[in-house]
Formats: sequence, C-alpha cells, structure tokens
Amino acid sequence: MESCQSSNVKTMPTPNRASFDGVTIALHWITVVLVLALLTTALLHAQSHNDATKALLLRIHRSVGVTVWMTTVFRLVWRMTNAKLPPFPDHMTHIERALVQTSEYSLYALLFIQPITGLSATITRGRAFVLFWWHIPSLMPHYPTLQAAILLVHRIGAWTLVVLITGHAVTALFHYFVLRDNVLQRMAPIIATQRSLSKFSLEI
Repeated sequence: MESCQSSNVKTMPTPNRASFDGVTIALHWITVVLVLALLTTALLHAQSHNDATKALLLRIHRSVGVTVWMTTVFRLVWRMTNAKLPPFPDHMTHIERALVQTSEYSLYALLFIQPITGLSATITRGRAFVLFWWHIPSLMPHYPTLQAAILLVHRIGAWTLVVLITGHAVTALFHYFVLRDNVLQRMAPIIATQRSLSKFSLEI
C-alpha cells in the first residue's frame, strides 16, 4: 500500500536498498491480515441467522476495526518520521506515479475513516456494546435517521475499500508476472529471496 517516493519521507540514498524498511513492511502485512479479518467477519455477520453468532461476529468486527484505526495512525506517524521509501522505478510515467499515490492516499483515508463510521453507527444505536473485552454503556440516545446515514456511508466505504484493495493487489501481481520488475518484492523481500535462490539453483 505504500507508494515508492514521497516528499515527506526519506528515500533510499543508493539503488542497493530496493525494499521498504522493516517496520513499514511489517505494518503493511499486519494491516492486510486485519482488513481480511474485517471483511470476513462482515460477510459472515451478514449471512448468519443466529443472534449469538451475529453478536460475537459484530464484537470481533468492531474490535478489529479499532485495531485497524490504531495501526493506521501508527503507520502514518512512522511514515512521516522514520520510514525509508525506495524511489519509483525509472520506467513509471508521471501519470502512473500520480495514480499510485492517489490510490495509496485513498486507502489510508478509508483505513482511518471506516473504523470511525463503524463505531459511530454503533454509538448512535443508543445501546450498550462490547469492544474488545470491555462492556461500554449507552453513550447517547438512539437516532435512527443518523444511524442509517452513517451505516450507508460505512457500507459505501467498505465497497470502495474492496475495490481499491483489489486494484492494488492486481497491480502488484501485474508488475511481478508481466512487467517482471521488483515493485512487489520491495514490500515482500522474501519473494525476491526465493526468486534469487531459484535462479541460483537453475544455474547450478
């Protein structure tokens, strides 16, 4: 989800450093796992007809959402202070770079906003709820119209997030399998290592 070069962060001083820094890579893949958990619990919640199961899935979904929000905040702080991002590949045009950065910033915005709209929808129900292991009492009266509006925004954001993530993944795979550059390996150095070992084995 990280674009390669940004004016707000340090870039690689030499071309030898091909990948992102370790913290950025770890936070990226942690976010991937958390978002997959969010989408899975949302889908299972929508398909479940058991009240107890739906309540448990909603509790997990809500708690993971808050975790995503905290992780995103930390990612943004890290990015603006200590992240080391490699430059864009030379073959990428200005338009391609602009599209990558726009997609990236949109993903960051959604990862920040989605948990807020989800928790807001919960609060405007006017009921007590469970977050992680804490029982939180009702914080305000029930506002049906406001809750419905927030839920609509949350659902639109969820589908937009799915579209952006899918595009992000497809683009990374396109770079890996078609363009055969190191864009994907920069965020997944283990792939570069495995490719090097495979090439070494073939040469032997």
